[in-house]
This record gives sequence, structure tokens and C-alpha cells, in this order.
Amino acid sequence: MTTPIIDESARVSRRDFLRVSAIAGGGILFASYAKPLGAAASIGENFAPSEAMLNAYVRITPDGIITIIGKNPEVGQGVKTMLPMLIADELDADWANVRVEQGMLDTKNYTAQSAGGSTATPNNWLPMRRVGAAARTMLVGAAAAEWGVPASECETSRGVVRHRASGRSLTYGALASRAAGMTPPDLATVPLKDPKAFTIIGSRVRGVDTRAIVTGQPLYGMDVSVPGMLYATFVKCPVFAGKVASANGADLKSMPGVRHAFVVQGGTALDGLLPGVAIVADSWWQAKTARGKLQVSWDEGPAAQQSSAGFAAQAAALSQKEPQRSLRRDGDVKAALASATKTIDGDYFYPFIAHASLEPQNCTAHYKDGKLELWAPSQSPANGRALVARTLGIPDTDITVHITRSGGGFGRRLMNDYMVEAAWIAREVGVPVKLIWTREDDIQHDFYRPAGFHYLTGGVDAAGKLVAWRDHFISFGEGQGWAPGANMGGTEFPARFIPNFSLDASVMPLAVPTGYLRAPGSNGIAFATQSFIDELAHAAGKDPVQFRLDLLANAQPDAPAAAGAPQAQPYDAARMRGVLELVAEKSGWGKKSLPKGTGMGVAFHFSHRGYFAEVVQATVSKAGEVKVDQVWVAGDVGSEVINPLNAENQVQGSVMDGVAQALGQEITIEKGRVVQSNFNEFPLLRAEQAFPIEVHFRKSAIAPTGLGEPALPPVVPALCNAIFAATGKRIRTLPLSKSNLAWA
Repeated sequence: MTTPIIDESARVSRRDFLRVSAIAGGGILFASYAKPLGAAASIGENFAPSEAMLNAYVRITPDGIITIIGKNPEVGQGVKTMLPMLIADELDADWANVRVEQGMLDTKNYTAQSAGGSTATPNNWLPMRRVGAAARTMLVGAAAAEWGVPASECETSRGVVRHRASGRSLTYGALASRAAGMTPPDLATVPLKDPKAFTIIGSRVRGVDTRAIVTGQPLYGMDVSVPGMLYATFVKCPVFAGKVASANGADLKSMPGVRHAFVVQGGTALDGLLPGVAIVADSWWQAKTARGKLQVSWDEGPAAQQSSAGFAAQAAALSQKEPQRSLRRDGDVKAALASATKTIDGDYFYPFIAHASLEPQNCTAHYKDGKLELWAPSQSPANGRALVARTLGIPDTDITVHITRSGGGFGRRLMNDYMVEAAWIAREVGVPVKLIWTREDDIQHDFYRPAGFHYLTGGVDAAGKLVAWRDHFISFGEGQGWAPGANMGGTEFPARFIPNFSLDASVMPLAVPTGYLRAPGSNGIAFATQSFIDELAHAAGKDPVQFRLDLLANAQPDAPAAAGAPQAQPYDAARMRGVLELVAEKSGWGKKSLPKGTGMGVAFHFSHRGYFAEVVQATVSKAGEVKVDQVWVAGDVGSEVINPLNAENQVQGSVMDGVAQALGQEITIEKGRVVQSNFNEFPLLRAEQAFPIEVHFRKSAIAPTGLGEPALPPVVPALCNAIFAATGKRIRTLPLSKSNLAWA
């Protein structure tokens, strides 16, 4: 096989918990045998070990350098630093002596090697700590045996074992070889630190790749280079799943550097190998130049009939009909609305959005002697390998996947179409091939955040209390099924907090690929629900923060789940109230005198186990230009913030991401194809648009949860509510660039 760009973690046999590794001067490899770390049942105090799994994580050399394997893909969320921090703290390592390597895809020795859903922290909080604690126990045992003293008399600190009574000490490096023969501890009972004793968890640790990134070292999929590699581009029909009728591929082979040009028949699955034309050349520029001369006739198929305008018309028509199904019914909404002192109607819309990761999709593949090797910036490399195996008809055991760092994921790289394209092309040409998408490919062949339509009605009584809520949610799907990322559940807030509540749904068929964008579902739902709550607060004559606090105090008992049905995750009103009160305090809510044209807006949302409330201060010029002045964020992600530096960065990135979406991001469909093609039409936030973001965390007595996603949803409605406070204009349609915000 071709030499990988990322070192493989050492393997261990099922009989050996640890062994001396073949590294300079000898050393030790620590491994744990544990239940699959991604299984929901393994999270929490019920986690139980099983000798069925052998997972290599830690190796120590005689000089005391500790190398920890980061098993999950790093897509910018900081997991390559965070997971090793958990191990290193329980190991009692000196972080200055820790090195981190990216693990390969290894489903025999690792589990849950994916990035998505803000799951890395809750899925690994205990398992990774137990890995480190087990290694520390082995080192202590080795020192105790060396000195002939009970292990209970030994203690550890910063990579050293000490016997306090005699004053003796040994470094982890000096103990490595002897520790190799120690009996492994039971992971279920291995002692863990009291959180008060943490030395690494809770400290501000800079990302392990930061220096390499800022100095331009190769880390990303785009950086991969293997001997004899060619470059490829893959041209697909602008209408999704359209087929190639004819192409002038033979003509392109006479162009400089072009080695191959051929049609790929592909299939119809939007998340698989679609039809197209592959061009392979000595350099990327030569492949791209040849692409400019490609002439293709496409059989576009029925998808060419779909359009954004058509979806809007269908949604409007469906809103006037009986909903296709009910997602939740509490009380008597019709009677409550009839008796309400004030009722408000609001029709809310949010568009399709692309992920627009800065690194376009890419993958390097080498097929030789029936085996395939891939280098992929994937969020779900195991799923990618399975897709490639099915499509090419080869066993997944014959496919090796090297996980590279990703230049942004946001959910896009959960789909692995670029992996199967590279694999197919590499098999056809028989040499290593790096497939690189253009920016236009990336924008026009994404798996988009689905558009959504909410037709809302709410009522308040004479005391200003919210007594009725009705939402007819319209999005995409077939029958009882939803398009990927389009679903909404019956427990979404404010369900269970209003006595008379109904949530209904209707769906429209869709030929556009959709998927999961950062905080999927929540990134649109929060805009509609929290903006409408603001409308109702205004109608009730109540302060928006107080109106929300009153609503959170009005929890209704939930109906018991049907026999055998999963119980809905409880909504902790106290935790949400805590972050709402905290952000109101930190932002000076209600205590500022703001000039005309400047306003403050508030919103909160629960998603991916995180509770976040946010306040935005924004100024709108008389010409209607929006400027975000400052954002305050309060979040509750459990008892520990593992790396506060990265946590703050994640929150700040989420907020800026959400603001960019609100200001001007929209994907529109005409004749079955995407209109936008690059950042000039799908704008990211520019440096001059950046603004201060003040982040605060409120700790609660639950195990830590992730925060790559839950900080994003509240900022969109908070911004829109701030614009209303500044101008009196209510935003019900995104992006803001479609609204006339000028005021006199």
C-alpha cells in the first residue's frame, strides 16, 4: 500500500492489554478494552467494559513523551485536542510532554469515529477518562513493584510517580517497560479523579494543530500527496441526478497533460455516485482547463421542473388546507384562540442554505491489486467506506481510510459522495488520483439545509399570558417521511409550556439533495419560534425577557410515551431560565438608553443537549443597512467546560456563522438547478463585519455535553428581534437581504 500521510496507531492483540512498542529505545503502548464508545448505553454511570474491544490510545517513550491518538475526525470543532485532554488529565500527564496523532479509521479497535451532532463530548467523557486512569494505574503498579511498596502509598503528578514516605520518584518514561507486564485494571472500577483535582480539563489549551495550521504544514485533505498521483475533476449534471447523453471526452485527451476523460454512468441515489464526466490530468490546472472545453448533453429528467418559486406556491396552497398529519395536540387550541384577548398570525420562511466549507470536497484514492486506499476529510469515514464498498463491489476489509483534517464540515462531510467519486475514478485509471471539487461544484452540489415554512397563530389573554399556539409546518418529504434534515418533532419548544398547543405538518416532494447543516433543524426552527414569541410578547405589552421567563415557568405535564416508544428528552426549564437570566444580566438588558435605529433582541434555544440564550445589539441605518454591534451569549453544557479556550471559539464561530446565514445566505432553485455558484452570490461574513462576542458559561450538575452546534440557533432570531426593536419592522423571511429595512 501507499505510505499514509498519517501514522497508524499501533495495534494490539485481543489477549494483550499492553505491550512494548517497537519505537526508539523501547516504550509502552496502552490500550483499553471497552464497550463501543459510541453506544448510547455506554454513556453515563452504567458504562460497562467488555473484552470484545481493544482500543489503542496511548504510548510512552523512555524520554517521557506521551503520544495520544485522537480517534475522531477533526473538522475544526477541537476534538483532536479535547479527547486527548480527557485521557491526559486522568493519566496525570504533563501536557507539555503530550503529542497527539490523528487515528486512522479502525472499526475493530475504535468506535464512533465520526464528527456530528455535538456528540464527541457526551459519548467520550467517561470512556476516555477511564482510558487515562487505567494507564495511570498501570504506571503506579510498576513503580510500586520497583520499590516494593503498596501501590496505595504512591501518587502521581505531571508524568511522575512518587513514593512520599521515602521521597523516591520515577518518570513515566522510566516505568514504561516494566508497566508493560502489569495486569490491566477493570475499567468499570478504575478510580477517576475528583473534578476538583483536574489539572488539564478546564484549562485553556491551544489546539494541537494550531502551529501547523498557521505555518502552512500539510494536514488537510487538499494537502495529500502520494507518489505518481494524478488530479481529477468530476462534472455532474446541474440538475440533480441528470444523466450524460453525450460528451466530447475523446477530444479532451489531446489537451496538454490530460490522461483520461470518460463518462461515469452512476446511479440515481443523491447521496451516492451520480452520473458525470471524469477528467484526469497531470495537474489540477490542466484538468480544470480541459473541463472548460468539455461539451456535455444532459438528460435532465423530471427534477428540472422544480423551483424555489414553485415550492413557495405549493406551501402557500398547503397552508390553506387541512394539514397532512398532526405532530402534537394539547388542549383546545381553537377555543383558546377564540377567547384570547389578542391573536397574532405570522408566516415565517427560511431558505435552502449551503454548507460552504472553506475547503471544497476532495479525496485521494489509490486502487491496486483489488485493494483501495483513501485519504478523506470525512465526518463519517466508516459510512464513506461502506458506500464505496457497496458501489465498487469490494469488501470493506479491502479498503483503508486515512482520516485527514477537514477545512470545515458543518454537516456537509457527513455525506461521502466525493469519496465514492474518487474511488471509482482511481479504479478506472489504476494510479493514485486526487479528486478536487471546484468552489462552484461545492455550492451547486451540496446537501442543503432544507427550506421551511411556518404558518403560526398565537393568542394571549388579558394578563398577557400566552394561552394558545398553532403551527402548520411545511417542508419536504414523501408521505410520513421527511427529506433529510427537514423534520420537526412534537417536543420542540414551546411544546409542553402552553396549555393549548398544536403542531401540524405537511410535506412536498423534493428532488434537491438535503442534509444536515450545523444545528440541523434547530437553525431554522429557532428563527421561526423565537421570533414569533417576540411578536407575542409585543402584543402582550410585556418585556421580551420577562415574557420568556413567564413562559418557562408554565411547564405542562407531558403525556406518557406509548408502550415501547422512546421517552421524549425532558426540557429543563430551570437550566434555560438560568442562561436567560445570565445573558440578560451580562448584556445590561433593560438598563441601556439606545439611540433610534439601535435595538437589542433576545432569544434562546435548546438543541444537541445544550441550553443557550443570546442577546444581540444591532444598528440599522436609515438606508436599511444592518450592523451587529455586539452579541452576548450564555450557555449551559453541563458540569465542565473541558477546554474553555476552544469552547469560546466554538461559540463565537457559531454566532458569526448564524449571523452570516441571516444576513444574506440563500440557495434558490430554478429549473431543477442551483442559481448561486460562488461566494459572490452566497456571502460569508467578512472581516469588516465582525463584532464583539461575549461568552459566559453556567455550570450545572450533569455530565458535559458538546457545543459545536447549540450556540448557533438563538443568534438568528435574536438579531431579527433586535432589528424590530431598532426599526419596528418584523422579520419573517430570511435572508435579511430580501427585506427593505430602511426607516425614517
